This record gives sequence, structure tokens and C-alpha cells, in this order.
Amino acid sequence: MVARAMANFSLADLRLVNPRDGWPSEKARAAASRADHVIDSVRLFDTVEAAVADLNFVLATTARPRDSFKPVRGPEAASLDLRRRIADGERTGILFGRERWGLNNHEVGLADEIVTFPVDPDFASLNIAQAVLLMSYAFQVAGREGDLSPRFAAKAPAPAPKQDLFRLFEHLEASLDRAGYFFPEAKREVLAQNLRTMLTKAGLSEPEVRTLRGVVKAFDHEAGRLASGDESEAGETGA
Repeated sequence: MVARAMANFSLADLRLVNPRDGWPSEKARAAASRADHVIDSVRLFDTVEAAVADLNFVLATTARPRDSFKPVRGPEAASLDLRRRIADGERTGILFGRERWGLNNHEVGLADEIVTFPVDPDFASLNIAQAVLLMSYAFQVAGREGDLSPRFAAKAPAPAPKQDLFRLFEHLEASLDRAGYFFPEAKREVLAQNLRTMLTKAGLSEPEVRTLRGVVKAFDHEAGRLASGDESEAGETGA
């Protein structure tokens, strides 16, 4: 699950210290959900010291206050600092602890700074994959210079040509005229202008205009059918 979280945010350098279930692990490969490039590049170490020996700067993740004077950062500030250090040519890493009880004091002591997440203090426990995902996301965002736009967006259709909108106005107003909507006559222009303003502000696309004209046409057809029915009934009654 850690490998999968890393791959979501283009991270691939996973170092394991004495993995509990040994390595390689087919269970890990299955849980990685095709993040095979991360699994295949895993490096194993006997100690945390050996795992971080080639790094210039190391963060330790923990949810508990520690008896140390190390600086403590949130994930956003920590990620911005990591990005700056990487740009300066430093080799950096983040330590995550065991699934059940995290990092011990000695291991936290090997890091330069502590990073912690703003979770509920009454329930601060995160599993490793959750912690890696949160930190990986923060690191990704830190590299986008404040751009939090989604990865993709629905393509907005172009507004309909004005001539199509004008035809909708004419069609709708003619239908409303027949229905007696514009009453009293003195308010006709105001009511019509309000309708035109609403439809213009909507920024309707060409398909949307066609749909609305179809709706109006359907109402016209039904009104005409009912009117024909009334006339027939009236004729039969008169006879």
C-alpha cells in the first residue's frame, strides 16, 4: 500500500529496514496494485543508520511529542523545505515507523526534523500507507507553486451563437403570447426583457438551446392538442 501511495505522486525510492515478512513479498506486490516499478526498486537495509547514510537531510514522522528539541513542522511546510533542499542538490528522505507503534526515540533521534500531521489528538494513529499518502500529496502540492487545480476537468461547451439564442427568444415569447403570459400588455416589454436577461446570463451552449426549443415545442404541441379537444367537445355539446 505504501508503494501504491508513492506511485500516485511520482515517488519511487522506497527503502525498507528489516521488513517483518521478509523480501521479496508477493503479498506486497499484489497490494501495490501495479506499482511494480516501486516494488522492483526497493532497497533493503539492516539498520535505519544504513538506510539514511547517503542522505543530507532526514525527516521523521511521528504523532507523539518527543523529548527533544528538534524542529517540528506540518507536512506542507516540511514539503516546501524538502523541495528547496532538493533544488539545492541535497539528498533527502522521510522516515516512517512500524505499522503498530511507529518510530522509537533512537530512530527519531537520527532525523534532522520532525513532521507531524494535524490529526485529531484523541485519535492520532495513522497506518503507514495513510502517512505516506498524506506526505506524498503534500510533497506533490509543494512542487506545483500553489496550483491546486484538478488533474482534469470537464470540457466546457462554447456558448451558442447569438442567432440561435435570438431564435429561442422569439420561439419562447411567441409561445408565451399564446398562453397569455404577457399580461397586462403594458408589462410585456419588461417581462420579455427579464426572460432574455436570464437566458443570456445562463451562457447556454448550442445543444442546450436546442433542448430548450424542443421543450417549448413540446408544450406548444400539448397546448394545441388540448385546445383541439376542447373545441370538439364544445361542438358536440352545441349539437
